[in-house]
Amino acid sequence: MVAIPIINLAAFSQDNTTKSTIVKEIYQACHEIGFMYLQNYGISQGLIEQVFAQSQSFFNLPLAVKQQLAWSDEFSNTGYVGIERERLDPNKPGDLKEAFNIGKQEDRGKDLPELSLNVAGQNPSFLTFYEACTKLANTVLQTLALALELPEDFFTSKHNHQNHTLRSLHYPPLQITPQPGQIRAGEHSDYGSITLLFQDDIGGLEVQTASGEWIAAPSIPGTVVVNTGDLMQRWTNHVFCSTKHRVMIPNDNRVKQSRYSVAFFCHPNDDIEIACLESCRNHHSPIYPPILAGKYLLSRLQATY
Repeated sequence: MVAIPIINLAAFSQDNTTKSTIVKEIYQACHEIGFMYLQNYGISQGLIEQVFAQSQSFFNLPLAVKQQLAWSDEFSNTGYVGIERERLDPNKPGDLKEAFNIGKQEDRGKDLPELSLNVAGQNPSFLTFYEACTKLANTVLQTLALALELPEDFFTSKHNHQNHTLRSLHYPPLQITPQPGQIRAGEHSDYGSITLLFQDDIGGLEVQTASGEWIAAPSIPGTVVVNTGDLMQRWTNHVFCSTKHRVMIPNDNRVKQSRYSVAFFCHPNDDIEIACLESCRNHHSPIYPPILAGKYLLSRLQATY
C-alpha cells in the first residue's frame, strides 16, 4: 500500500544537510504519488478557521444571492459556481458541490458585482489567506526547483504574476439519491503547477496510486495537502506526476453533513511556455508538445464546464 508522506517543511529553512533531506523527500513524494502532507507550513490555524467560517457564511446565503455572483462569462474562473455546474469527470453527471473562486488582486472586482466584494472578494481574511498561500506556494516551488537541480527561483520567477485561484468549496448534505456515477467531485487531475488543499474532517478525498488503487487522503491536523498538477507534469516529462483524485460520498451518517474545503490552485504566468525541461528528458523525447500556460488552463476549463 502506497502511503501519502508527511513532510516537515520547517526543516527547509535549516542547515544545508537538513534542507537537502527535505528536498529529497519532496522529490520522492512528487515522483511516486504526486501528493504529500506538509507540517509547519507557516499559516496560522486561526486564519484558516476564519476563512472556513466566512466560507460557510457565504454558502449559507440564499441561492438567488449567490447566483448574482456567478461567473460573468463562461470561463472567467472568478465568482460563484453552482451545484452540478462543474463536471470534473466529463463522463459522469455534474459534481455535487458548489464553489466560490477568487483570483489575483488586480482582477478582483473587475468581473464581479459589488456585493461579492463584501461577501468574499475584499474580505480581509480571504485576502490575507491568499497572500499566505502565495508565500507557501513559492516555498514549495523552490523545493521543487532544487529537487530537479535547477536554480531555486526557476519556478517562482515564472509564477510572479500570481495567476492563482483561491477556491472555497461546499459539498452539501445529500438530500436525494444521486444519479448513477455521481459523486461530490469527479475523478480528475489539477490543471496548474501545484495545489494547496485545506479540508475539514468529514473526509471523502481519495487519491489514485500508480497501480490504479484508490487510497484515502483524510484531514490530518496541523497539515496541508499539496499535490502537483498537469503543467508541472508536462514541465518535468512525468518526473513529477499529476495524480487523479476525487471526493466520494460518505457511506455513513456523514452524508447528512456539509463538507467544506479550501483549495489554492497555483498557476504559472499565462505567457510562460510549458516545455519539457532539459534535465527531465532522461534520454527520452518530450512526452508533450510545448504549450502556453494560459492556453492550457482555458482548454481545461472549456472541457470541465
